[in-house]
Amino acid sequence: MKRTNDGGARRIVVISTGGTIASRWQGTGYAADASGDDVLATAPLPEGVTVEVVDLFNVNSSRMTSAHQLALLRTVHETFADPGVDGIVVTHGTDTLEETAFLLDLHHADSRPVVLTGAQRPFGTGDGDGPGNLYDALQVAASVRDLGVLVVFDGRVHAARGTVKTQTLAADAFSDPSAERLGRVGFSRVDIERQPERPAPLPLPAAARTANPGATGPDATPLPRVDIITHHSDGDPFLLNAAVSAGARGIVLVATGAGNATPEIAAAVADAVARGVLVAVTTRVPAGPLAEIYTGGGAVDLVAAGALLTGTLRAGQARIALLSTLLAEGADGAGAPARSTARLRRLLEGPVRAEPALATGHSRSASAVAARA
Repeated sequence: MKRTNDGGARRIVVISTGGTIASRWQGTGYAADASGDDVLATAPLPEGVTVEVVDLFNVNSSRMTSAHQLALLRTVHETFADPGVDGIVVTHGTDTLEETAFLLDLHHADSRPVVLTGAQRPFGTGDGDGPGNLYDALQVAASVRDLGVLVVFDGRVHAARGTVKTQTLAADAFSDPSAERLGRVGFSRVDIERQPERPAPLPLPAAARTANPGATGPDATPLPRVDIITHHSDGDPFLLNAAVSAGARGIVLVATGAGNATPEIAAAVADAVARGVLVAVTTRVPAGPLAEIYTGGGAVDLVAAGALLTGTLRAGQARIALLSTLLAEGADGAGAPARSTARLRRLLEGPVRAEPALATGHSRSASAVAARA
C-alpha cells in the first residue's frame, strides 16, 4: 500500500516485522498477526510524507533469529538501492529491537536514516502507543540525515549503539543508561541534541544475501553460534565450557561489576581463546564502562586470557558485534583470526559519549531536510 500526504512528499518505506505494534488478542494472549498496512492505517502521516509498506515477516520479537535479522539487513540495503527512497522505518517488537538496531547500524553506510520503532501496548487498543510512535518515526525518517540507525520511542530519539530496553511495560521503554538521548520529537518538530559517533561501517555480509528466516535443516543458512553466559555467586566455568563444546565461535561473558569473574572462569576463557573462540566481556550492571581494575579472576585476568572488554555495550549488542565480526571472516582469507580480533576490538571500543551537536532545535531539523532536497 502507498499512502501520500503531499504531492511533493518525502518517500519513506516502512518495513513491517511484527511485534507488539502488530499484535492482536489470540484468546490466551497477544501475538503478532497484523499486516504492515493494518499497522500503518492506525497512524496519521506527517505532512509531506509518502509511505510504502514492505511486509517482511510477522513474529513476536522474542522469536527473532539471526536469519530474520540478516534478511532485514538485506532488505534495507535493497531498499536504499533506489535513490528515490528518502528513509526507512522498521516496525519491530521491543524484546530484541536493540539487537536488530545495532546490527543494522554496524552495516549502515548510507546517509539516509533507518528508524526502528514499536509499541508497548498491542495493536488496536484504545490507549495504544503504536500509532504515536509510528508517526514520530516517520517524521524523524523524513527529517534527518547522517545519524545512522535510530530508535524512536515515546517522543525520544536514540542512537542504535548503547540503547537497550530499560522498561518491561512502561511507554518510555528505551534508553542508553550510559549516555544521553540523541534528541526528541514532538509538535511537528525534530530536535537533534548531539551527533552520534560510529565506527566505520562493515560491508553487507555474504550471509545476508542468502539468509532465509523460514528455512530449516539443510536449506538454512549456516551461521556462527554466539552464546551469552552470565556470571553470578557460585558461578563456575561449566556453561562457558558447554558453549565451547556446542560449537560456539563467540561467547559473551556477562560479568559482575566492572568486568569481574573468578580465576576458574578466566582459565576457561583462556582455553576458549586458544581454540579460536572470540570472547567479549560485558557486565550485568546497567550503566558504566568496563575497566581493568581487579585480578583474582577480574577484568585484568580476563583480558590477559584473551577476552575483549565491551565498553558500555551490554550483552545483546555485544553478541551482535561478535556475530558481525564472525560473519565478516569469510572475506578475510589467511590471517582471519587476527583480523577478526582487531575488527571486534574496533566495534567494541566505540565512543562512550558523543560530542555535542553543532546545532539544535528546529534549525537543526530544517537544515537536515534542506540537505536532502
